[in-house]
Amino acid sequence: MGNTLTCCVSPNASPKLGRRAGPAEPDYESEVYEAAAGDAVAVAPAAVAPAPAAVEPTELDFGAGEGHHLQHISDREMPEELALESNPSDHPRASTIFLSKSQTDVREKRKSNHLNHVSPGQLTKKYSSCSTIFLDDSTVSQPNLRTTIKCVTLAIYYHIKNRDANRSLDIFDERSHPLTREKVPEEYFKHDPEHKFIYRFVRTLFSAAQLTAECAIVTLVYLERLLTYAEIDICPTNWKRIVLGAILLASKVWDDQAVWNVDYCQILKDITVEDMNEMERHFLELLQFNINVPASVYAKYYFDLRSLADDNNLNFLFAPLSKERAQNLEAISRLCEDKYKDFCRVAVRRSFSADNFIGIQRSNAILS
Repeated sequence: MGNTLTCCVSPNASPKLGRRAGPAEPDYESEVYEAAAGDAVAVAPAAVAPAPAAVEPTELDFGAGEGHHLQHISDREMPEELALESNPSDHPRASTIFLSKSQTDVREKRKSNHLNHVSPGQLTKKYSSCSTIFLDDSTVSQPNLRTTIKCVTLAIYYHIKNRDANRSLDIFDERSHPLTREKVPEEYFKHDPEHKFIYRFVRTLFSAAQLTAECAIVTLVYLERLLTYAEIDICPTNWKRIVLGAILLASKVWDDQAVWNVDYCQILKDITVEDMNEMERHFLELLQFNINVPASVYAKYYFDLRSLADDNNLNFLFAPLSKERAQNLEAISRLCEDKYKDFCRVAVRRSFSADNFIGIQRSNAILS
């Protein structure tokens, strides 16, 4: 989970950011906080209904004076109230929270279009035919970065918009731990951020830190796991720090050459390394150090994000299947099939089950 000591005291950037060479470093901070300024100006009180009354955040005490004995992840037992079957970030059969929260808006939009006789307009989605097959460039193993970030930020938007309350913790409250020295208007914390501002914030971090699309999906898994474990809500006062903490943790778990905490301080120039370290420690404590993301959970989140994109007309980039791409897909399929056959042969040689007894020839025993 990272050598935070090395990250904190090292004056240099991490090896990952050090690979990028250029004459001048772009100012990511101005682009990140352009969302805050634009949100405060663009959102009018008459246009957007104010969020529920804010609840004063509580200080979280982790017992600094006590020694922490960390169990191995395989020995840790989940609390009874957090059964795996009911937690979507742990169990593949549990439905994701963001998809259920978005269904309310999707149903209302469809009902409104039906009552007002709104025409769907020109169909922009492409469908395959006998002569042409349309495929997008996003797969579960290699998602499209731009589209994935749009879907993940849309899921965060629905989390904020359809939240149950304003439960929060002081470590994530931007009023107590601001990300910029510039004073943010109090009006900014009274209205839900628009999807484009959330997307701009996340896209800037991913672009500056050179993170992958898979990391964005893991970020969403950690975010929902935090909301479930800590029993808090993501709201206008804490969404930036919660998203930042999830991205920080996901990049360290997923990427072999993770971005260090000090590198995020170069992207967000007004935040300190000590603040980043403290937020990371609290995030891990609230997750009960459960950073495991099974492949089945990852796949579930990926396909639910595609469903979310389809419900909100966020179409993936489709292109006709060319001859070269068809040959590449056929070669990959044949390679995977050969690997599977080799694996089955090794498994049969190592041990036989009752199903494999039929058809296996054995030499006759010679009795003397």
